[in-house]
Amino acid sequence: MNQKTALITGANTGLGFEMAQSLAGQGAHVVVGGRNREKVEAAIQTIGDTVPNASLEAGIVDLNSLASVEAFAKAFRKSHERLDILINNAGVMVPPEGRTEDGFETQFGVNFVAHFALTGHLYDLLNATPESRIVTLSSIGHRGASIDFDNFRGEKPYEPWREYGQSKLADLMFALELDRRLRAKGSHILSLAAHPGVSQTELTRNLGPVPAGISMMSPADGAAPTLVAATSPDVISGQYWGPDGPEEKSGKPGLAVVDSAAHHDGEATRLWEWAETETGLSYPN
Repeated sequence: MNQKTALITGANTGLGFEMAQSLAGQGAHVVVGGRNREKVEAAIQTIGDTVPNASLEAGIVDLNSLASVEAFAKAFRKSHERLDILINNAGVMVPPEGRTEDGFETQFGVNFVAHFALTGHLYDLLNATPESRIVTLSSIGHRGASIDFDNFRGEKPYEPWREYGQSKLADLMFALELDRRLRAKGSHILSLAAHPGVSQTELTRNLGPVPAGISMMSPADGAAPTLVAATSPDVISGQYWGPDGPEEKSGKPGLAVVDSAAHHDGEATRLWEWAETETGLSYPN
């Protein structure tokens, strides 16, 4: 990872923190993305205390706002000559009902729309960096979910798990559709997806007590599939990585199962074109 630059959204805590610490330990310059400067700087301090000579930088961006995403990406392009690894990690899970600044249902807006926009704003930099990769976080929650084009802005009565599943299905469809479009362009960029199984992080703060019999992986173990996707020389663009245990809830990194809904090419194209219209971004080019 020496001489390489990685940007991780939501890297001040949980899975993203573990990813940042690991990549920094491998010699990468890591941009620790998050919306709260104090928390991001505290994470940087913690990683710096445990990783000798860590190269770290705060990346302050609010994924609730497309304007914030655009401003952050613009500043990033000016201050960085390369971007080897983009990990679209930040997310929210079953929060109270809400909307982003742009009027999207919170989970759909933060988990999918903001990352579509961030990737688009940084595409030229990724394209200019040899062997660059984009890894987008999905979830086993994408299984059984569906894309409802009439409910991206919370038009229907709020069902938190349904909305979460839709956002994570959208993330997986995004990663796979981006791979298809990159391959059609003959691009060197790799687009992969990953999920952490069932891991104990701040993402679960809205769930209440963990039910008896449910065993959660540590954040470090949950981050492992994403790190494989981001760093292994053996991965192939378009792959989906997750834990290899029963129902992919825990285990060591392995190839994960993609639900049939994520293979609906026509719907993926429609979702992509919708996102282009909403964000004003068209890529790859």
